[in-house]
Amino acid sequence: MTLSLATWNVNSIKARLPNILDWLREARPDIVCLQEIKTVDEGFPRLEIEDLGYNVETHGQKSYNGVAILSRFPIEECTPRLPGDETDEQARYLEAVISAESGPVRIASIYLPNGNPAPGPKYDYKLAWMKRLHAHAQGLLALEEPLILAGDYNIIPRDSDCWDPAVWADDALARPDSRAAFNALKWLGLTEAFEQVDGRGHQYSFYDYQAGAWQKGHGIRIDHLLLSPQAADRLKSVEIHRKTRGEQKASDHVPVLGVFDL
Repeated sequence: MTLSLATWNVNSIKARLPNILDWLREARPDIVCLQEIKTVDEGFPRLEIEDLGYNVETHGQKSYNGVAILSRFPIEECTPRLPGDETDEQARYLEAVISAESGPVRIASIYLPNGNPAPGPKYDYKLAWMKRLHAHAQGLLALEEPLILAGDYNIIPRDSDCWDPAVWADDALARPDSRAAFNALKWLGLTEAFEQVDGRGHQYSFYDYQAGAWQKGHGIRIDHLLLSPQAADRLKSVEIHRKTRGEQKASDHVPVLGVFDL
């Protein structure tokens, strides 16, 4: 059987709900990791999504951040918050075990900090958060199970993953320390899914609302699926669903969908 999993920063679940429901009906992914739902758990439109056959888990926050997992399979062992800093109250991480027909798959929905302006306190928070993610991922890899860390990483991995490297050179998304932290995750043994099966430059998952970025094709690729060896070995394809960006009231991000042969 195949299993499809998408990551999508929806930039407010309530503002984008018609678009999200349309896409869920059309693409029919098995699992979806959402970011920036921008609502407390009680405000999430659970019934509308459950009506499409999904189980729902959320880790929300009023007006900001927030992550969710939608799954056609049972969701177990659901764990909110990234370990390593009990004082961090930002809702940026939700981990769960999905009981798929072929066996359990561990996934996480991740909304990594933006980090701008850099340098500064927000950039320090970004790098500290990535260090915590590195430590946690190391422990998860030791379990030797299919693992998919999906989300908006707010990292442009390569110059070819943005429309103009000079524009982004000093941005927190492309600074050398940011890229080094992202590469350190891969050096643990994680594989970046798009890079494995496609790898072309200038395939974007985010187009800003400013300056006609969508119309001009001025995008960046910052939404990623990082895979354990047990998941990477089963990866068949990755597709960036660009057309959602052209819809009315669209999110500035688009879904990234991976298909696995399980």
